[in-house]
Amino acid sequence: MSVTAGCLECHRHQALDLPALRDRFGADESATEWDLRPKMKCAVCGGRRVTLTYSPDTSPKDLYRKSR
Repeated sequence: MSVTAGCLECHRHQALDLPALRDRFGADESATEWDLRPKMKCAVCGGRRVTLTYSPDTSPKDLYRKSR
């Protein structure tokens, strides 16, 4: 899973470092948009109007090795 934050003010996008978020907010903290978005702030303009996009990892890991 990857999560990308997008600033609605300056239109900058940044992939979030999920292990760093876990370390900062705790392993028991939820990573849903409603929990993360209020804590987000754009590193460039300081805007707080942030959107989050969740993308599953769809790469076929080890698929080649398993088919041999």
